[in-house]
Amino acid sequence: MSQEERTAASRARILDAAVACLVEDGYGGATTLRIQARARVSRGRLLHHFPSRAALLVAAAGHLATRRLDDSAAGIDDLAAGLSPAERLDRGVELMWRTFAEPTFWAAVELWTAARTDDDLRAALLPQERDLGATIRDRLDRFFGAAISAHPRYPQVRDLLFTSMRGVGLTYAIDPRDPRTDPHLDLWTQTAHALLD
Repeated sequence: MSQEERTAASRARILDAAVACLVEDGYGGATTLRIQARARVSRGRLLHHFPSRAALLVAAAGHLATRRLDDSAAGIDDLAAGLSPAERLDRGVELMWRTFAEPTFWAAVELWTAARTDDDLRAALLPQERDLGATIRDRLDRFFGAAISAHPRYPQVRDLLFTSMRGVGLTYAIDPRDPRTDPHLDLWTQTAHALLD
């Protein structure tokens, strides 16, 4: 293994460890010492890659989100293949909602909450969140297809669904339940059809 490969591998181990700590222990528990121990790297190696805790945690959230988006990009066309526009709308709403029960969402929530009172974290997180939001919108547009995304109300409906799902998803922090049976899912689907048909 080359030095470049070893460096990339240790960076990925650190980021994976940081995500795991963020999801399992929250922002307060995701200390650099815990992350270092979980990644099995030296303090110097950790600081070489990430000179601050904020930079490490923002990079970790971005690492996980990017990996998920990359994995899902290949399957978008397969998932949408052969579906009518109405079926794409149903399936797209369901897939959007699923993302709010995944570790990526909870890692982001931990960071957003901490960023509210941490100017440095907020400054590091905001550009990444904007880029991620643009990528998510592009992927949704691609999944829904031209027949739906060309509708004049589509951008507003897409954003309404996304923000509503994020709000409902937050309630699962204190009231965990099966997201597949959430009554909002039918409401979101019916609303999307009513506004986009």
